[in-house]
Amino acid sequence: MSTALSNPYSKYSNNKIFTASREELVLMLYDGALKFCNQTIIALENKELDKANTSIIRVQNIIREFQVSLDRQYEIALNLSSIYDYLYERLVQANLKKDIEIITEVRDFIRELRDTWKEAMLLAKQGK
Repeated sequence: MSTALSNPYSKYSNNKIFTASREELVLMLYDGALKFCNQTIIALENKELDKANTSIIRVQNIIREFQVSLDRQYEIALNLSSIYDYLYERLVQANLKKDIEIITEVRDFIRELRDTWKEAMLLAKQGK
């Protein structure tokens, strides 16, 4: 048995992912992006450039996942696509410049998107 599967927290996390709805998975991705932004900021403050690079790339991967999974038959998808393009470009700049201000800007923007998504999930559950 692998270590990851023998760890109760890992079992819980895996089960949470496998049983989550599409909406909940999106929320988890937003949460992950926020976590990696925060890790990037801490790494940059500590001058741990390799860790910062790894964390920024993880955020970039999440943003790209959002980008490719958009349902482009809806107008809002075009707006989100532009936002995701902007965030991705800012992440590239943050990584090149090792700039905490840029990653903070991206983190704050992702937090707004996450909060809006969570609110939409609640409204949908209430049938509004």
